[in-house]
Amino acid sequence: MNILDKIVQDKRKEVALKKSLIPIQQLEQSALFERKTISLASKLRNSNSGIIAEHKRRSPSKPVINNNLNVFDVASGYENARTCGMSVLTDSKYFGGSLDDLLMARASCNLPLLRKEFIIDEYQILEARSYGADLILLIASILTREEIKHFSEFAKSLNLDVLLEVHNEEELYKSLVPSLDMLGVNNRNLKTFEVSLDTSKTLSVLIPDDFVKVSESGISTVEAIKELQHYGYQGFLIGENFMNTNNPGACAKVFINELEN
Repeated sequence: MNILDKIVQDKRKEVALKKSLIPIQQLEQSALFERKTISLASKLRNSNSGIIAEHKRRSPSKPVINNNLNVFDVASGYENARTCGMSVLTDSKYFGGSLDDLLMARASCNLPLLRKEFIIDEYQILEARSYGADLILLIASILTREEIKHFSEFAKSLNLDVLLEVHNEEELYKSLVPSLDMLGVNNRNLKTFEVSLDTSKTLSVLIPDDFVKVSESGISTVEAIKELQHYGYQGFLIGENFMNTNNPGACAKVFINELEN
């Protein structure tokens, strides 16, 4: 069993437990459930930088990225840096995140917020809405085409944007449904953790222009972004490059200034 299979197995148990403890009606009564969402897809289409900055404490490939920062400072720093949006890891066991991180980020900034999570159930989409997210991530490798269609349509019914992540051609072809806003290409192989920007370059020509193209993982230089922009990418998800520092917001600001000048 690879790490992705293990994460999904654990996630099914986690979601089953949460559903037994917190009923859907309680999620729908959240003060944030009816708030007007902000479209990340729209912001990316009109941006020169396209940076989506991430809050991530750790990952299976990096046991410690940064445990010393609070979400409030990171979120307000990213907003000050003029990022297009913020990705918040909410998986606890493997990434050290939580839904409280999402709540804190929502209280700290007016950026579009992505709930970065392994979504395998409608319930998690309701959670995302009730904790202040503006968009969700769907991962093609852990979902069937029917699930991708159903979950994305359900998210759209809640006024959430949908970013779908693929790793290869096969995943891309099974995933193309009209209810997606953005197609993300993850340059990291989640089975081996190897990273290559060639993945984004190869798949770019196969992604229809109806979707905003987003490149994820392994992006650490302005040159890499400029190169990927030539392949039609408008969004760039950057986590470790900023989170590896003592001040991710300041790091993002310098990066974006360099990119735009």
